[in-house]
Amino acid sequence: MSAKQLGQASLATKTAFLFPGQGSQKAGMLAELAEQFSGVQATFAEASEAVGFDLWHIAQSGEGLDQTEFTQPVLLTASIALWRVWLELGGVVPKCMAGHSLGEYSALVAAGAMSLGDAVKLVHLRGKLMQSAVPQGQGAMAAILGLDDAKVLELCEQANMQGRGSVEAANYNANGQVVIAGDKTLVEAVMASAKENGGKAIALPVSVPSHCSLMKPAAEQFAQALEQTAIELPRIPVIQNVNAEAAADVAQLRQALTAQLYQSVQWTKTMQLIQDQGIQYVAECGPGNVLANLAKRLPNIEKAFPLDTKSRLEDALNAILVAEGKIA
Repeated sequence: MSAKQLGQASLATKTAFLFPGQGSQKAGMLAELAEQFSGVQATFAEASEAVGFDLWHIAQSGEGLDQTEFTQPVLLTASIALWRVWLELGGVVPKCMAGHSLGEYSALVAAGAMSLGDAVKLVHLRGKLMQSAVPQGQGAMAAILGLDDAKVLELCEQANMQGRGSVEAANYNANGQVVIAGDKTLVEAVMASAKENGGKAIALPVSVPSHCSLMKPAAEQFAQALEQTAIELPRIPVIQNVNAEAAADVAQLRQALTAQLYQSVQWTKTMQLIQDQGIQYVAECGPGNVLANLAKRLPNIEKAFPLDTKSRLEDALNAILVAEGKIA
């Protein structure tokens, strides 16, 4: 994203942008918008050239789309394509940004902290390292619903004491919604205990258990690649997953991205900080509406918009421009 385009757009005071992570991909994503805006395919072409394979083909056909080494660069590119369309249409620059897991990289590219080409190479490697850290079928993730955070942590502790391996809280997504990750047998044990305690448990269709200590070997290798990537402080504040704060310097930013592989995503705290900053409108810049739906439940968020179709994009653009006082 050029500094010029960012510089020309109006600044918002009540709007934040959220960038989704893995699980939001679907075959055929952004196909309708690509027919209307040439920038969508141009963005995919730019990213494909950087990684050396055709990301648009994967996004449209679905071939390999659920393998994390491909999911990650495809989703990041889709988010940046939408962000560019938003700016092209005269959308405001949000007051702050946050991305869920992989989405943190999309937010950093949108905020000018790293180039699209560097970021897609980085997340392609991130996916490969994550996949190789845990043998296929050994790890798992599950969403635990209807129990408070402390109870989920207690159930993880109990499982860890009984079995070999580990299970941990990976994503704090919202009050009463925690995702756990770790060794498959222990994840299944926590799922069973959660149901016995009146909660719900849903196994997630992922190939890798993210945001848990099984990812530490991947993080060590990934840190080296991060060191060699040109990164600067974002021009728009990006709230980080690991500590729900914006980085004060580039060293802190790199450290947080490394730690993010094996530490939990503090999304509940991130959304609280966003509300504390006076944000009333959020837009989800990527395929789907998972983050918009989570945001809708929050007391201070008046509206949460997905942007992944022409009608959704136009609705968000009009509502946010009116709310920000840019149009009557």
